[in-house]
Amino acid sequence: MKFYVIGDVTVDHLYHLDRLPAPGEEVTPRHASMKPGGAGGTISVTLARLGHSVTLAARVGDDPFAEYALSRVRESGVSENAIQRDADRLTSTITVMQTGAGERAMISDGAANRQLDPAKLKAKDIEAADALIINAYAMIEGPQREYALKAIEAARSAKTRVPVFIDLGTGAVNKAGTSLKADVLGADYLMLNQHELQALTGTSSISAALAQLGEAGAQQVVVKVGKMGSITWTPTETELVDAVRPEGKVVDSTGAGDTFTAAFAHAILGGATMAGAARAANAAGALAATGIGAQERPITAADLAGALPGMVASAPAAPAPAAPARTTRARKTSAS
Repeated sequence: MKFYVIGDVTVDHLYHLDRLPAPGEEVTPRHASMKPGGAGGTISVTLARLGHSVTLAARVGDDPFAEYALSRVRESGVSENAIQRDADRLTSTITVMQTGAGERAMISDGAANRQLDPAKLKAKDIEAADALIINAYAMIEGPQREYALKAIEAARSAKTRVPVFIDLGTGAVNKAGTSLKADVLGADYLMLNQHELQALTGTSSISAALAQLGEAGAQQVVVKVGKMGSITWTPTETELVDAVRPEGKVVDSTGAGDTFTAAFAHAILGGATMAGAARAANAAGALAATGIGAQERPITAADLAGALPGMVASAPAAPAPAAPARTTRARKTSAS
């Protein structure tokens, strides 16, 4: 399968702490590391490791960090034909501080990524793909937002419609709020966590948020609910898909959500149902958290075999969903 991915590539500075520092306080980390990351990079690397042909659209600076940010992208065989260079801005970096108790704080600089030039987008590359995957950070501001929206339009207008997967991010939703909703409703598959779902809709519960998205025309939504697993939603059915406990200790959640997204898209295009794809994604996200760094723990087809028994690896791309069914009733789950 051919994937076209739009999203950030970054250098991640990771600090594992006993507790987050108070304002003005200096603390010593239990472990510190620097790793290649970014949603676009992690999604692309995961898909390539799963055997797909992947093109990544991102922008890096003309600096030493650029080579490091792209190191795993290159090792994995991801095409760099849509990678742009920026002579005036630095490669994006993220500082992540997290504790063993799950507390987390981040400092993120969009830098060169936000300047992704839409004039360099080739619609034929989108039309030739089996799926388009966009991380919502690419839809917030600057030329990168125009690039993402232009790509969605190319996918919609292709002779054979290209399925669009959009994965939200907490920082993106916190910044854009409910204004982001209009842009992401056109996705064939929308993926987000519980906090992002409620912030996107301005509601206080999962059930109310999903109902609002349904009324607005959403077709297929996946909600990541942490230790509970994930929820798949369509206008006719809601299902809670249990979490998968990984072999090995969970040490770092950085990039786990991006790995989830890649595994979900991989499974959907392989012919899995939404629930089956979510089960595979739960397993992939959990395994990703057993390595330090977003791209450290490779996810292979063998890792997902137990979650996706009998999945056809070379099945045709999933068809675009039908028009919204607004009068159906979803099955209730305990996650509302």
